[in-house]
Amino acid sequence: MSADTTTAESRPLFTGLPSGIAPYVALVGALASTYVHLSMAPMLLQFDQTQAVLFVLAGVGFLAGTAVYLSKFWRREFYLVAIAFALAQIVAWVAMSGRVSDMAILSKGGETVFAVAAAYLYLNDPSDTDAAA
Repeated sequence: MSADTTTAESRPLFTGLPSGIAPYVALVGALASTYVHLSMAPMLLQFDQTQAVLFVLAGVGFLAGTAVYLSKFWRREFYLVAIAFALAQIVAWVAMSGRVSDMAILSKGGETVFAVAAAYLYLNDPSDTDAAA
């Protein structure tokens, strides 16, 4: 068992609140998108069940990512997955000829802010100790 494994196992599941402003900017962006997707899913269910399910999956995806971010399971590489996930939401909206509305602006704005903040965090993550190992 390596020292990294022992350290990871001894840490609590919830690692605490992040420090600095960038993580909070990313979290607010993710939660804005989550709010839009989960609040609109019930309305969409009446018209398009597939799209409603996709909205729920998008919202749950952001919530799950937030939970992992605040846990001992977070790894620097996950920033890249998070960025791709957020950008996929924007691309899907454009590809489906999404209608511009207040909710779309909130969601796509949140996803853009999230992606930029996640990119910043990826580039400036102090926990990147792979080079030192």
